[in-house]
Amino acid sequence: MYETRQKLQVDRNYDAFVRMLGALLPSHRDQLALMRDGQVVGFFNSPREALEAATDKFSDGIFSIQEVTDEPIDLGFWSHVAPH
Repeated sequence: MYETRQKLQVDRNYDAFVRMLGALLPSHRDQLALMRDGQVVGFFNSPREALEAATDKFSDGIFSIQEVTDEPIDLGFWSHVAPH
C-alpha cells in the first residue's frame, strides 16, 4: 500500500513539474524543487538541504525532489525516497 501511494505521488509530482518547468526556469534554474501533491513546496540549492527539509516536513516520507533544468530528469533515489 505504501509503495503504491509513494509511486502515485512521485508520478503526480513529476507530471506537474514537467508542466510548470518553463515558468520555473527563469528564477530557479539549477535548484532542486521539493514537491508534494503536485505542488512545489520549496526550492533548495543542494540535495542535502532538500532532503532535510522534506524529512522534517513530511514524516510519512512521501514527496519527490526534481532538479530545475532545461530537460527534466528522474533523480532516482531523490525521486523515490524510501520509507522511514
